[in-house]
Amino acid sequence: MQAGHRNAYECVAAFSATDFRTDLDTFDIPTLVIPGDDDQAVPFEVGGRASAARIKNAELKVYPGAPHGITDTHRERLGNDLLAFLNTYDG
Repeated sequence: MQAGHRNAYECVAAFSATDFRTDLDTFDIPTLVIPGDDDQAVPFEVGGRASAARIKNAELKVYPGAPHGITDTHRERLGNDLLAFLNTYDG
């Protein structure tokens, strides 16, 4: 991924200063939350665990020892878990 310095700064400023927690309370579709429990950017307790707790009937699948970038570090496992989750719903 590439971004200019200003773009990267604005992105970090926006996601770190915007509170999306109440949005999670409105989810009404099956939701899978997959955090790594060693995420240094968004700590597990305030990120993954807290998000799953706010989403009605969310499924929480924690990757032990995984960092923030699981889409890169755990891409095969993540892909398999996403497909398995999607295959359990008719939509």
